Amino acid sequence: MKTNKQNADFLHIGKKLTKWYDKNARHLPWRENQLPYNIWISEIVLQQTQVKQGLGHYLRFIERFPTVKELHQASEDDVLLYWKGLGYYSRAINLHKAAHQVIEDFNGEFPNHYNDILKLKGVGKYTAAAIASICFDEKVPAVDGNFYRVLSRIFADDFDISSSKAFQYFSNLALLIMPDDKSGDFNQAIMDIGAEICKPKNPLCEECPVNDDCIAFQTGRVSEFPVKTKKVKVSDLSLKYLFVKHKNQFLIKQRGNDFIWKKLYEFPILIPENWNGYIINSKIINHKLTHKNLSIEINLVEIDSQKEFKKFASDNDFIIVTEKQADEKSFPKPLENYYKTNGKPEIGEFQF
Repeated sequence: MKTNKQNADFLHIGKKLTKWYDKNARHLPWRENQLPYNIWISEIVLQQTQVKQGLGHYLRFIERFPTVKELHQASEDDVLLYWKGLGYYSRAINLHKAAHQVIEDFNGEFPNHYNDILKLKGVGKYTAAAIASICFDEKVPAVDGNFYRVLSRIFADDFDISSSKAFQYFSNLALLIMPDDKSGDFNQAIMDIGAEICKPKNPLCEECPVNDDCIAFQTGRVSEFPVKTKKVKVSDLSLKYLFVKHKNQFLIKQRGNDFIWKKLYEFPILIPENWNGYIINSKIINHKLTHKNLSIEINLVEIDSQKEFKKFASDNDFIIVTEKQADEKSFPKPLENYYKTNGKPEIGEFQF
């Protein structure tokens, strides 16, 4: 069911939301000064992370890179290191590239219009809208999953949020209730209500400032919205690594810029055939990514000859590191967990 939205005045809903936000906004560090750099970093951190998990990561990142200038001057490895634990490392790579754009293309000043912000690497329509509205009061709705949920329930609108047209549809819907001023407050109000009140499950409808206007609530159909028909297809992927050790040292190499785990460090994937006899044990690790189920086989290879070990590293462009040195690099989580146990077998692992 879709309500007849033509020639109707829904602006009073948006005004209720901004009034509620004035009194009930979450106290978050990036909201204290509303600097575009801080808002940008917070939005990228929170793309795949809830606030309570992302807050510490945000504070550490801002402490190390307090302005776009420091981020621009940092090495890519350093940026990846301070992203450790957040996953989706392509976000950190894009942040670093975007910092170069701000310095080189915008004379060090963060762009102050939606269309210019959208030119930054890794910045999509939602993030650009959040920055433009919060920092520069540009009237553009920051449509994300919270908007889909809140708006589909307010209007009892069954438009499929998995449709390629959903972003534009709900952007137009948001503009029906979005006041001409306080654009940032409006967007942040829906962010906060979506996170704390209009939740996917067990929403706190009695606490919602617009429950009088919410058709889904008034008709007892909140659980029916939003409507999503397409399911993300998950594929299986098998990987094989060899953890090549000599005493307290092991070999690593940085991945390329394609496929999964861009620019992170990994172990060798091949060894000389005559080294197969040096394999001590084998471990299978199962790990889930957003669209992939990984099965990772890691073989522990212990090399007694320092000469052989160093020659193999030199011939194949591997870096020789200790665990302490490896901690200064960024690894996929399953590989980091493996080297921290030093390849020690666990009960049930296959040992040769």
